[in-house]
Amino acid sequence: MIQVQGYFDLRFEAVKDAFAALFDAPQERGAALCVQIGGETVLDLWAGVMDKDGQQAWHSDTLLNLFSCTKTFTAVAVLQLVGEGKLDLDAPVARYWPEFAAAGKERISLRHLLSHQAGLPALRQMLPAEALYDWQAMTTALAAEEPWWPLGEGHGYAPITYGWLLGEVLRRVEGRGPGESIVARTAKPLGLDFHVGLADAEFERVAHISRGKGNMGDAAAQRLLKTMMSEPAAMSTRAFTNPPSIMTSTNKPEWRRMQQPAANGHGNARSLAGFYSGLLDGSLLDSALLAELTREHAVGEDKTLLTRTRFGLGCMLDQPEVANATYGMGRYAFGHPGAGGSIGFADPERELAFGFVTNNLGPFVLMDPRAQKLARLLADCC
Repeated sequence: MIQVQGYFDLRFEAVKDAFAALFDAPQERGAALCVQIGGETVLDLWAGVMDKDGQQAWHSDTLLNLFSCTKTFTAVAVLQLVGEGKLDLDAPVARYWPEFAAAGKERISLRHLLSHQAGLPALRQMLPAEALYDWQAMTTALAAEEPWWPLGEGHGYAPITYGWLLGEVLRRVEGRGPGESIVARTAKPLGLDFHVGLADAEFERVAHISRGKGNMGDAAAQRLLKTMMSEPAAMSTRAFTNPPSIMTSTNKPEWRRMQQPAANGHGNARSLAGFYSGLLDGSLLDSALLAELTREHAVGEDKTLLTRTRFGLGCMLDQPEVANATYGMGRYAFGHPGAGGSIGFADPERELAFGFVTNNLGPFVLMDPRAQKLARLLADCC
């Protein structure tokens, strides 16, 4: 039987037991869960292994790549600058980044970037693998890129270009690396163990990430995989494979070091729950900016993910009627899943902040069933 470490309020013992039961699956490796209600921690659990060979136990301070959970931290940093009058959501991106106006992008606004409506989820021209780590090469390519669809004609998730697009705006306005801006504005004030651009000294704390085998995922995952396998030049394929190193870099030192604020934030369940608590209690954004973050901006068939998505600004909004797109709690829940199963979200009705992380990547496009099951049980206990 797996040994679960940490703390749980007795009201949530059923959730602790369900967390332990995840490890009945033979491929499960390591995971952590943190839940705060009204700012108070009611669950802070971890178990399993963090290294490639299954010899090193997951610790209280283990970090891992949070993938797209990073996007909401990025959006909050941008919105703080909006609140300070240094950015305008509805101004053209080219006001801050003049080269961006090329190829018919002069009307694209910051709001369009934040809500995946800008038509830039991918680059058409294949780049070399090493371009992934060349900030200038990536932002230059995106500034020259023509949108994949006309403005106002839908949305398509930008899995990794999101980081260069918004990161370059942050860099130009703040005059420092985008990861430095994001961490200074979100993690440091709340004392969160969260990093976008990880120092080498922290590498020994980072869990090795691997993919589970044999599970084909849900219908949405199969649809996307089929496109990626059969249509190499499709926008959805390019979004995940250009540069071709995107899918294979998560355990590499150069990936950990870079500041790619779409997908390479490093943290843990505690930092995710703490971040969403900070949004709920007004520490990070005032009520007007939080309302902008969580207001529906785009909904419907996603041109990249080939499934129905619903976005605010840098966060995914709940879709209770869509099995793979609900947080399993209240209808006002908002947050962001990361590739393979990690997730952070908030349920304002319960004043609840949720963080779940795993280093065994599941094959699901939006919500991972492991996190959904824990969230549903948690709702029953509240």
